[in-house]
Amino acid sequence: MEFDLSTQPEIVQQAAGYALQVWELAMSWALSPAAWSQFALLIVAWLLAVVAARRLRGWLVPVLTPAAESENMLAQGRRFALTLLPLLLPLLAYVFTAIGESVVRSVFDSGAVIAFGKRVFMFVAARTLAREILQDPLLKLLGRYILIPVAALYALGLLDLLVDKLNAMTVSLGNISFSVMSLVRGIIAGGVLFWLGGWSNRQTSQFIEKQEEMRPSLRQLLAKVVEFSIFGVAFLLLLNIMGINLSALAVIGGAVGVGLGFGLQKIASNFISGVILLIEGQATVGDYVELDGGESGQIVRMTARAAILETFDGRWIVVPNEDFITTRVTNYSDSGSANRYEAPFSVSYDTDINLVPDIIEAAVATHPDVLDAPYPPDCELRGFGDSGIDFAVEFWVNGLDDGPNKYTSDVLFLIWNALKEHDIEIPYPQRVVEIKGGLPQAEA
Repeated sequence: MEFDLSTQPEIVQQAAGYALQVWELAMSWALSPAAWSQFALLIVAWLLAVVAARRLRGWLVPVLTPAAESENMLAQGRRFALTLLPLLLPLLAYVFTAIGESVVRSVFDSGAVIAFGKRVFMFVAARTLAREILQDPLLKLLGRYILIPVAALYALGLLDLLVDKLNAMTVSLGNISFSVMSLVRGIIAGGVLFWLGGWSNRQTSQFIEKQEEMRPSLRQLLAKVVEFSIFGVAFLLLLNIMGINLSALAVIGGAVGVGLGFGLQKIASNFISGVILLIEGQATVGDYVELDGGESGQIVRMTARAAILETFDGRWIVVPNEDFITTRVTNYSDSGSANRYEAPFSVSYDTDINLVPDIIEAAVATHPDVLDAPYPPDCELRGFGDSGIDFAVEFWVNGLDDGPNKYTSDVLFLIWNALKEHDIEIPYPQRVVEIKGGLPQAEA
């Protein structure tokens, strides 16, 4: 049956031509004994793959399953291998079909049907990978909208035709030109490369954070160096995959350099200041700092541009790294060093003040957070006030007397209880009023 499509659009004529070719191919397969034998071989290969996959799965699952509490690299690799078990069936079918293909080609000198079957099995494997194995949202998106369509085109034998069409189409951006196929490859490779970069960066950062013998600032610096290195290599690989000549980026690099020199001075300065801070370790994550500008808080994060301070009332302050280099910074923590505080109090003039230091020092020393080094609690006489004798007890602790820690409040409670226990009076203001000339007499 023939149709006159000369008046139809070109795309309709091309579609009709492809449909006619598919119809002729299907009819030739339907009437060919060699094609039927190859169909039978595909069915046998699939059934053998079902049996083999079931046996192998029953043997591999106990071997690959690690102990529940195991978290080392080998255990993680075994858990990852377990997630790939759904690929056993289509891949075994592909292998058995490839073995039978050599026999069929030697007998019938034809293997078009069995080659089509192999491509179908690869499509099934790609579909299983995208739907059942990939869990990362980005990879799942790439699998669903790129991997599966590409595998379908490959199974139908249309992938080469599409690639030729995309290679013929070019895009130009100034001195840089590339084909649409290069752009498609770049999108696919970029997604995979930057996902791999993010995953490897997370794994490396976790490994570095576990090295407790290293200074926190050095761990932060190594993590940043690894992060920039990974994504820098990924970017260069992506340009190479897209077929972009790196020498063509020289003009862009020069423009970026001029931009850094004029408009991005602060960003470059903050970046270099951040590197200096990480190397010297004068302020790092966990330290409580106060700047000349009045900003104070605990450093909870250090980025390439700024440090983030968290105050005890829950506010975050973003401080540029340059401020830590060009202004005076008071570091109250210094990566966990001890701090000294004091709690003032007074006693009555009727008290034997020689007993007070020993009583108070013993009481304050019972606090679990008060340290014996560099100095134990020290009670000092500060002066003779209007209403009582003034003392103050100095004590050392690891941490800040604010937020979750109420060291001074706890110590004052201990002082109060100790003075009450020894019947020592805590005075209150007293005044003597003298009335010259005596009190006026009341009239009768």
